[in-house]
Amino acid sequence: MSHDALALAFRSFRLPTMAAIWEPSVERAEGENWGYRRLLQHLCECEAQDRRERRVSRLLKESGLPDGKSLGNLDENIVPTKIRRLLPSLLEGGFVDRAENILAFGLPGRGKSHFLAAVARELILRHRYPVLFTSTFKLVQQLLVAKNNLRLKRLDRYLVVVLDDIGYVQQDREEMEVLFTFLAERYERRSVMVSTNLVFSKWDQIFKDPMTTMAAIDRLVHHAIILEFTGESIREQKAKAKDKGGQDEPPK
Repeated sequence: MSHDALALAFRSFRLPTMAAIWEPSVERAEGENWGYRRLLQHLCECEAQDRRERRVSRLLKESGLPDGKSLGNLDENIVPTKIRRLLPSLLEGGFVDRAENILAFGLPGRGKSHFLAAVARELILRHRYPVLFTSTFKLVQQLLVAKNNLRLKRLDRYLVVVLDDIGYVQQDREEMEVLFTFLAERYERRSVMVSTNLVFSKWDQIFKDPMTTMAAIDRLVHHAIILEFTGESIREQKAKAKDKGGQDEPPK
């Protein structure tokens, strides 16, 4: 079989990388005296690696993760010690396999969203888990527009959904019901990562009805890792550092 025919065969079997590197790989194999087994291994490894990279690229594109909120630029000094100690185990992704939730509590500006986004990005890069990052308000509005279970079924393909700012949902009964339905559907099946400024005692502001509030909290907490972000606001720290820098400047 000719080289062109083999390349065409690779494409027909959806092996684009093999098709692309077939000829230079054969030349290298001949030059370095490879056997057929080593040539086939090389082609398969390149195809597999390229597939992994394409999948990661696609998952990142579909994730909705905010730019600039990665593990690389996370200032670990602002992350409480207890949470820093948990980070390695979170990055292993075991909580996803167990369908556990992560609940991040803290006042605004404590780094909750950045931390969850960074962990979610690593779940894609390291484990190629499908992840969706969205504000709770945006997700609720999309579910309301759908008016059926189709959107819920589509969201089911995400092993992890990051709900940012769950405390900012509008206080409407229909919105409360669709959010509760979403959480109930994922219970013990898929993971949810939640950031919120509200302690549980104030979640009646979200769900209104006391029984629904208790049911929602019960489902989230049953299999959950709770992270408490304390300390000073990041914005306040930056403002103080800026002011201090300005004071240290010599007078003009």
